Amino acid sequence: MIPLITPDDTARLDAIMSRGGTFSDEVDATVENILGQVRTEGDEALIELTKTYDGVHPDPVKVPASMLDGAVDALDDDLKGALKEAAANIRRFHNKQVDESWFTEDGDGVILGQRVVPMDRAGLYVPGGTAFYPSSLLMNAIPAQVAGVNEIHLVSPPQDDGRPHPLVLATAALLNLEHVYAVGGAQAVGALAYGTDSVPAVDTIVGPGNAYVAAAKKKVFGHVGIDSVAGPSEIGILADATADPEFVAADLLSQAEHDERASAVLITPHRPLAEAVQDHVEEMVPSLPRADVIEQALADYGACVVPDTMDAAVALMNDLAVEHLELHVAAPWDTMTRIRHAGAIFLGEYSSEPVGDYFAGPNHVLPTGGTARHASALGVDDFVRTQSVLSYSKERLDDTGPKIAALAEAEDLQAHAEAVRARLDRNDHDGSGSKKP
Repeated sequence: MIPLITPDDTARLDAIMSRGGTFSDEVDATVENILGQVRTEGDEALIELTKTYDGVHPDPVKVPASMLDGAVDALDDDLKGALKEAAANIRRFHNKQVDESWFTEDGDGVILGQRVVPMDRAGLYVPGGTAFYPSSLLMNAIPAQVAGVNEIHLVSPPQDDGRPHPLVLATAALLNLEHVYAVGGAQAVGALAYGTDSVPAVDTIVGPGNAYVAAAKKKVFGHVGIDSVAGPSEIGILADATADPEFVAADLLSQAEHDERASAVLITPHRPLAEAVQDHVEEMVPSLPRADVIEQALADYGACVVPDTMDAAVALMNDLAVEHLELHVAAPWDTMTRIRHAGAIFLGEYSSEPVGDYFAGPNHVLPTGGTARHASALGVDDFVRTQSVLSYSKERLDDTGPKIAALAEAEDLQAHAEAVRARLDRNDHDGSGSKKP
């Protein structure tokens, strides 16, 4: 069910590593058309597209506050408690990420610094098609709140009743989110990017979605900011002979159930472990509700890879640059220092990936498709801008102005040089306009 291979099976490894943020011509064309409709027709397009793709009429598009309150009241007490505790953990973790503005005196009355300024409006996309993810809402909204974003606007696909899933509504209410809209898909991304009568335009759009959502985010990037172009989920497990094969198998399946294009890869130089994991996977899958999805994902993008040495295993895992990386090894903290590329690292056999997905506190919105080589987990920094600040003095410009002008002239930007020289010439004269002696 999950193939056992060696690093020489480059076809399988290439297939796993090539699942990036690219889309079919059909998806691109559909998304282009949807975005154009939303940009020109606004709410009318949102309503018609929602009727076409979701089969419901969201009226009004914005969810009334009373419906948010009602969703909280209907929430199971145990689940409500778990959501609140998870939210507290996530908030506590992200509070550690906050950067402060700073300023420094550089002599001669010169002050240099950097301002950290939150965005005015953030748009959050929360999926609601084949599955519902209140955890994604926590992970997207809380960093924005910690950053100090003025307005947070949430879009999520409507269900048969014309409203987002009750769990999404209840979680939004628990987070005191007021702006919630019953719209999903590429049309929701277009509404957040361009604005309609019901949905204001935002500064950045974050959150996972299907291929149409991801393609829409890619197309509006530049007009607004985005977190990433998310691809299918993935897990990599680096293990040695000390690993528990049942734990490894269970964790591989925890990601394979997400999507038929999800990837689940074990890399270990210990062949008996790989074979034991295969056996456990074979035994576990039939009893799982999403067995069909898991079987397809493992058949296409799963692997138990057996290199000759742990050094080779580490090198291969760095090449994969996976979204979630678990270290089932005797010395996980030492091994972690050798990992260069991963979205999130889970150390030891009790740090199962779902612990990070739901509860521990670190963000579960992570780079996929090998982008962990250059991208990071969603965090507070995604919702702020930094502004460079400088206050120059007459004394410092007198000293450095000729050098600045020389650099400008070297780039053939004469007006830049003259902007500095105008001040130097003024400083060379006294108040009467005569040259200073």
